[in-house]
Amino acid sequence: MGTRYPSDKFTEGYIMKRHWLGCLLLVFAAPVGVLAVPDNSDTAAPFLGYSAQSAGVQADWEKKFRDGISPDNIRESMRRLSARPHHVGSPYDKDNAEWILSKFKEWGFDAKIETFDVLFPTPKVRVLELLKPTSFKASLQEPAVPGDPTSDQTAEQLPTYNAYSADGDVTAPLIYVNYGNREDYDQLDRMGISVKGAIVIARYGENWRGIKPKVAAEHGAIGTIIYSDPNGDGYGKGDSFPQGGWRPSQGVQRGSVMDTEYPGDPLTPGVGAVPGAKRLALKDARTLTKIPVLPISYADALPLLSALTGPVAPEDWRGGLPITYHVGPGPAVVHLQVTSNWDIKPIYDVIATLKGALAPDQWVIRGNHHDAWVNGADDPISGQSAMLEEARMLGVLHSQGWSPSRTIIYCAWDGEEPGLLGSVEWVETHLADLQKHAVAYINSDDNTRGFLLAGGTQDLQAFASGVAQSVKDPDTAFSVYERAHLYSIAKAKSADERDDLRKRGDLVLEALGDGSDFTAFQDYAGISTLDMSFGDEDDGDQYHSVYDDFYWYSHFVDTDFIYGRALSQTAGSAIMRLADADVIPVDYTPQADAIAKYETELEKLLSDKQEEFNERNLELKEGVFAAIRDPRRPLLPPPAETIPPFMNFAPMKNSVVSLKKSAEHFSRVLSDFRAKGSPTLPAKSLAVINDDLLRVSRLFLNQAGLPERPWFKNQVYAPGAYTGYGAKPIAAVREYMDEKKWTQADGQIPQVSKVLENVSAGIEKAAADFEHELKSIN
Repeated sequence: MGTRYPSDKFTEGYIMKRHWLGCLLLVFAAPVGVLAVPDNSDTAAPFLGYSAQSAGVQADWEKKFRDGISPDNIRESMRRLSARPHHVGSPYDKDNAEWILSKFKEWGFDAKIETFDVLFPTPKVRVLELLKPTSFKASLQEPAVPGDPTSDQTAEQLPTYNAYSADGDVTAPLIYVNYGNREDYDQLDRMGISVKGAIVIARYGENWRGIKPKVAAEHGAIGTIIYSDPNGDGYGKGDSFPQGGWRPSQGVQRGSVMDTEYPGDPLTPGVGAVPGAKRLALKDARTLTKIPVLPISYADALPLLSALTGPVAPEDWRGGLPITYHVGPGPAVVHLQVTSNWDIKPIYDVIATLKGALAPDQWVIRGNHHDAWVNGADDPISGQSAMLEEARMLGVLHSQGWSPSRTIIYCAWDGEEPGLLGSVEWVETHLADLQKHAVAYINSDDNTRGFLLAGGTQDLQAFASGVAQSVKDPDTAFSVYERAHLYSIAKAKSADERDDLRKRGDLVLEALGDGSDFTAFQDYAGISTLDMSFGDEDDGDQYHSVYDDFYWYSHFVDTDFIYGRALSQTAGSAIMRLADADVIPVDYTPQADAIAKYETELEKLLSDKQEEFNERNLELKEGVFAAIRDPRRPLLPPPAETIPPFMNFAPMKNSVVSLKKSAEHFSRVLSDFRAKGSPTLPAKSLAVINDDLLRVSRLFLNQAGLPERPWFKNQVYAPGAYTGYGAKPIAAVREYMDEKKWTQADGQIPQVSKVLENVSAGIEKAAADFEHELKSIN
């Protein structure tokens, strides 16, 4: 997993970070009571949740923190951590964990390693060969590049493969399926092409890689090949490595294809993979693929695609290879064999704690994973080394007299790449304590250069905006907030959109789904979450390849590590500000507005489908498709559709009205707090308010979970079953609508509405108690 940008990073479905799945849009909205401050000085940004007295002290400590962040330290941490391959189960993975542990201890943290035993398959046999009309055997190798000193560590490198692929040995005709999403198979149906009994070849992009074999198997395919097309992240983007930063002809994207039913260890869903944990038999693990899957380079893909005949691929199916793209079948026949070692491997989470001085039972949690598919300079060490520099500087401040009010917990996760193993197992193991104590979780993963990209639960939207106003962009005179804002205006597609953006005053956080270590915190434990990085000015991509190493990163990405420093400054300031705020710095109006938008989108989806299916059925009756059919390029008409029935959204609409009312009440109390000069509240008053606020995010959970994916408890924030990383807000309803199961979708509305009513009541209680405590000091 890791991140998500060009090719399968961003198009994998995550669309976060450099190419946010969903898309991690940076726009700005002004919630009630939040002041948009254009000044870029450190003291200009609003310190949400702070008394006037504590805000001044906080600003001074944060400035010391940001001034002390060193890009040279980030560079050297990356050099050390990415020096050798460090996948799960490798010697250097454990060595890195122990080195990270030693650094946390050196900086004054109470640190330890927590170990979990998880299923992690590694390849034993990989064969891909073209049998007809000519013979060709795929190399399935990434050769060393002269001048790149770590690309030749062959003995330690994981071979190119997709983890959690089923074992299989199959021979069949080959069919090209574009990106391999459900819409592509609809197009194949219209072309009269069935993949039943075939092996399909799909290009990376547009959806998460695990969706490709899932949908292929649902349509009867017996194997899947996934290749990196040069239009996605190769010479179609720029010069190939080593002349430039983009994927070379023999570069391959490794990655997990674990199904999205639940993340974490496939054998211990819902419980930590600790000694004595009840484990499923391998045959009962529900997140393994049903058919064998193998990733390849475009050099290996070219002979296979060149051997296909049959219909010419639709225009938007054609990639960047120098061939005419055909769909098949015929005459190409391929042999695919994949066999794995299905071993239990240890993973090593490094957990480092800086105890709070005033509210030690309230926890602010920060995480980034340390495992990689190979050397992983970008994914994940660019984020991990920035996080370590944050921790070092917090240790320096602690030695100078600063102590956080709340407890800060830094987590260097292992096993993220195969399926969020380290973070999920840790959250499942410590669920009760986390739900009792956790204030928020801040995540990062990979980091490049450019604009601040952030997503999360919108109760932290105003807070995140304030932090972003405090950090200067390293390449310009703007704050990272203002630069992101102007970037969103530059990307706007209409005058109305630009006008709307110019009226808005804070960063809009798009919903997170899956794909990095925030998942268990948000989707399973109900903890407010932020994910952040810098990106969108990339000069290359070597996602999950041997070439994602220190040489490549330091020559083509953040070459002077100034955006690593910016990430440290931004995430570290957020940690300090969350840890020291008198009142937990949330504002629920942006969140209520976002949920109202999600509900409106559901209604629009229903209306659009009713209109679309009515029109299609009318055109079928009129003979439109028969009339426009080209006999030289025949397309079957699409099937007639049952018109979606009425759905009763009234309960959800009413609960959204209540939610917005409660959120606006809380925002008014925040405004009153500032209007009174942000007075210092007694410790007893703060305890009452913060106890209320700590509970609100838990109210988004339904312990029964989503109807067909019960691990996912959050009823507003969740990934889609067919989007992978991408968020599918209000998934209990939306997923059934996407499946055209209208009655089941309608049946989920009451329980989602009840969850929103519970959230509304929790916010209303927090607002009332806050209001009462403010009046008591008059």
